[in-house]
Amino acid sequence: MSYDNLLYEVAGPLALITLNRPRKLNAISLATVDDLHAAIAAAGDDPVVRVIALTGAGDKAFAAGSDLGEVVERDLGKALEPIVQGIAERLERCPKPTIAAINGICFGGGLEIALGCDLRVAGKSARFATPEGKLGIIPGGGATQRLPRLVGRAWALDMLLTGEPIDAERALQIGLVTRLVEDVELLPTVRRLAAHLASFAPLVPRYMKAMVHAGMEGSLAAGLALEKFAQAGLCETADKKEGLAAFLEKRPPNWTGR
Repeated sequence: MSYDNLLYEVAGPLALITLNRPRKLNAISLATVDDLHAAIAAAGDDPVVRVIALTGAGDKAFAAGSDLGEVVERDLGKALEPIVQGIAERLERCPKPTIAAINGICFGGGLEIALGCDLRVAGKSARFATPEGKLGIIPGGGATQRLPRLVGRAWALDMLLTGEPIDAERALQIGLVTRLVEDVELLPTVRRLAAHLASFAPLVPRYMKAMVHAGMEGSLAAGLALEKFAQAGLCETADKKEGLAAFLEKRPPNWTGR
């Protein structure tokens, strides 16, 4: 599978999508957005793939933000389109676990794509910022909504209003990332994490993601009711029976996805 702005690799259960514009610090162009939609959809449809990860080419950046050369020409009509928002939403709605493997700069639209992933693993050189205010605009890829839901209102406002970068240690402290590793261990860690996630029944991540994303939008009572219905559905699957049998028989389970 070939893309102009991405590298796409499937190894074992992991589809690794690499933003491949290192000379521009992997800035997100409109063409890159199109490639990302296609690559995430392809990985989502591939039965071999169980986990999807995104990273950036080179050692300087995950993604430095949107391609500012294109932003200059973006009028009101184009600005209202869900450009990076659409990528983050696709990642959230994807039935498979998604991981942002964050190397170096993760600013603006790059951060907003990472916010759409289920898990964020960072190398120690990673830095994070929402600098759009310095350009006379605000984030338009979801940061004003996803960031406070993830790290809380206070830290979100600090990042959004000041536009100042935070380092990987601070990102770990506030919950922006959940794992922090040496830079050279970033992709090996993600591959090990993907293998672990792939050891679960295929329906489990899909249900987990649906419960969290849908539940966060409603009341606690509604979310708990939804959880019970989801659990009841999973209890009727062949994989549930296989999982219990494998546990009792002290053997690895043989999942079928049914």
